[in-house]
Amino acid sequence: MDNITIKGNKNGIVVYINSGSYDEVIKELKFKIENAKDFFAGSDIFIVDKGKVLKDYEELKAQLKTMFNINILSYNSDKIIEGNERVFSGIYEGRTKFYKSTIRSGQHIDYNGNVVIIGDVNSGAEVIATGNIIVLGVLRGIAHAGCNGNKRAIVAAYKLLPSQLRIADLIARSPDSYEDKPIVPEIAKIKDGSIIIEPYLPNKHVW
Repeated sequence: MDNITIKGNKNGIVVYINSGSYDEVIKELKFKIENAKDFFAGSDIFIVDKGKVLKDYEELKAQLKTMFNINILSYNSDKIIEGNERVFSGIYEGRTKFYKSTIRSGQHIDYNGNVVIIGDVNSGAEVIATGNIIVLGVLRGIAHAGCNGNKRAIVAAYKLLPSQLRIADLIARSPDSYEDKPIVPEIAKIKDGSIIIEPYLPNKHVW
């Protein structure tokens, strides 16, 4: 088991400290944040110290704020309380916005409906939609489908390499070794409470 496990929920990112020495945990946490800055961008962080490792929570809080501009909102709460919210039932079809160009670093798209991008989404770009996000290219930036709670939304691309991927209130990111995988159209969706990514294999016998 890793010293640190990182998971996402609708409140933000939860960092579970499982074991290890104080120095090991701090080193591993900083390493993971440094190597996934886009994943942590704009997210609130909660710390759950299962192994009772942290000796100086205030020092860690100050370090993360200074080094990465990250705020820790809660410490050592085994139960992150989620407020009640109305969840949109979801859409598969409806309003759709088409972008016929690559979305470059620093660009931000936010649309109430589905988004189709004919081009790539570069690292540092962000696409947010209440519906589905379809990229006819490589997705390397941040994508958040179903941003209003639509758990039936999907994210699809010719190649999924997102720095951060969200569907409704769930968060995921590509494994570090994912860059060298073959180019196969893929779809990300929620199944059994988690985001899964699988090849898109339409039924070739459907006419």
